[in-house]
Amino acid sequence: MLSGKCAVVTGGARRIGREIALTLAQAGADVALTYLESASEAHKTAGEISALGVRALATKCDLRDPAAIRSAAQQMVSAFGRIDLLINNAGSYLTTNFEQISIEDWDAVFAVNVRGAFLITQACLGELRRNRGRVVNIGSLGGLRPWATHVHYCASKAALHMLTQASAKALAPEVMVNCVAPGMIDQGEGERNELLRRFAEKTPMQKNGSAADIAQAVLFFATCPEFVTGQILTVDGGLALT
Repeated sequence: MLSGKCAVVTGGARRIGREIALTLAQAGADVALTYLESASEAHKTAGEISALGVRALATKCDLRDPAAIRSAAQQMVSAFGRIDLLINNAGSYLTTNFEQISIEDWDAVFAVNVRGAFLITQACLGELRRNRGRVVNIGSLGGLRPWATHVHYCASKAALHMLTQASAKALAPEVMVNCVAPGMIDQGEGERNELLRRFAEKTPMQKNGSAADIAQAVLFFATCPEFVTGQILTVDGGLALT
C-alpha cells in the first residue's frame, strides 16, 4: 500500500505517535520518527519498525527550534532519499485553570502544536511537492469544542485545524493536507480510570478510542484519493454530538 514511500512521524516514540509509525510501517512505508526526551522509546520503536522489513530512523528534534527542524529534515532525506508523508503528531497538552495560564505556558503550547507543525511542513515542502506528498496533522476534539481547563490547548488545536485548511489551499495541487481530530483516547493510563469511565458513558459508542483508531484514520488519509484535502476527520465515537 505504501511500499517505496517514506513517512515522517513527529513525536513517534510512544503513545499515539508510536502506533501511527508502526501502522504506516506495516503498510510498507519506511518511517522516520522524531523525539525530544524519549530516546530509549524512540530507538525501541525504530527497532520494531525495522523488524517489519522496512527502514527506520529515530532522530532527536526540538520542534521549538527552527534550526533543529531543518537539520532533522535534511537527515531524513539523506537517510531515505525522499519524504512522501508528514504526520504532525507531536503535541503539548496542559491542564490549567484560565487565570493560572502563564505567558510562558501559552507560548510553549503554541510553539509545539502550531508553530512546530508549520515549520516542519515548510522544511519538508520541497520533497512533499516533488513527490505529490501528503501532510496529516493530529488535531483534537478540543480544537472543535471548548474545554474550560484547557483554554491554551484548545486555542492551539483550533489554530492547527485552520493551518490544515489554509495549507491545503496554499499547497494544492501538489500536496494534500488533512487532519485527524481525536476525542477521548484510552492509552492505558491507570490514573485516569474514573475520567475515562465517565467519558465512555457519555460517548454514543459507549467506549473511548484507542491509539489504533487514530492510526487507522491517519492511514486513510495516507492512502485515500488525491481529491480529499483540507478535511478534519473527528475520531471520537460521537462524543462531539453530545
